[in-house]
Amino acid sequence: MQLGLFMMPTHPPERSPYDGAQWDLQMIRWADELGFDEAWIGEHFTAIWEPVPAPDLLIAQALLQTSRIKLAPGAHLLPYHHPAELAARVAYLDHLARGRFMFGIGSSGLPSDWHLFNVDGAAGENRRMTAEALEIILRIWEAEGEMRYEGQYWTVHVPPPMVDGLLYHHLKPFQKPHPPIGIAGLSPRSDTLRLAGERGFIPMSLNLSPHYISTHWEVYEEAARAAGRDPNRASWRIVREVFVAETDAEARRWCLEGNMGRQEREYLLPLFRAFDFAQWMTSDPNVSPADLTPEYFVDHGWLVGSVETVTEKLLEMDRQVGGFGTLLVLGFDYADQPGPWRQSMEVLAREVMPRVNRALQPAPA
Repeated sequence: MQLGLFMMPTHPPERSPYDGAQWDLQMIRWADELGFDEAWIGEHFTAIWEPVPAPDLLIAQALLQTSRIKLAPGAHLLPYHHPAELAARVAYLDHLARGRFMFGIGSSGLPSDWHLFNVDGAAGENRRMTAEALEIILRIWEAEGEMRYEGQYWTVHVPPPMVDGLLYHHLKPFQKPHPPIGIAGLSPRSDTLRLAGERGFIPMSLNLSPHYISTHWEVYEEAARAAGRDPNRASWRIVREVFVAETDAEARRWCLEGNMGRQEREYLLPLFRAFDFAQWMTSDPNVSPADLTPEYFVDHGWLVGSVETVTEKLLEMDRQVGGFGTLLVLGFDYADQPGPWRQSMEVLAREVMPRVNRALQPAPA
């Protein structure tokens, strides 16, 4: 099992965009130093707790401050980008990253973002736009000479060489045929993860509960097999809340009294309840969505505790989902008290993950 970082990124509303970005970059530097394999950075336009509308700008800075970690938008929301413009931006950033870039895409799930860009997400227009935009981007990267695409939402014309060859479509990705593509899914039986399975792209899931996340792999596997592909669980990235400390009590305190607990109480739980998503945040039929609290998640889902406790919880999570390839630690803003968060990242990388991977090794024949 590999280790990565998933940053929505979230910050308390009183944090300035500049100060929030400095914390994000600090987490990425730590992840690079500690041997994390990758970091994914989210994109939203109208969420005060997620104030990053341009993850590629943050990635460009992080590339200069790190040496080995792979970086990715997690994800560019394709309905809100002209595919020809994004194809050029992504190809250019791939050259700057020299093999340390992955291309994360998503269809967007916030109704406020839908309204801002006049996208009818309630009717699934965002998902149709995502599929069309991705098709256009891939065709632009593949095009040799003139290419024209007339879609429902965009028409793109890659021109033939002009002005005696001084002007032509020339910017292709550094990685061939393109950087690895990851697709984030949110809804149960996500249509975007179906697209990932059909295309053989990296599936990414938020682990709200075992019965929720099982629908993600089911739809990915079905789509992959229908397309003649062999689905590989090693490619599956799963996002989970993690906090490791010396004792269970200490980890619980830093989790619940820090920004991890505050964010859940003030942002994520109210958001999921408003979207009627709280029903997916527990697999226990005896627990009402109205009774969900950060305290409940610490005891039933989140990877919070000592090294021994988090190791056991992570192995149980792997067993519940049937195996996966990369744990993506959900990033939280501990800029006001960075020490415990930094220690949690270090202990996870240097003590928990080696124990987990030893336990996951097959027994000698």
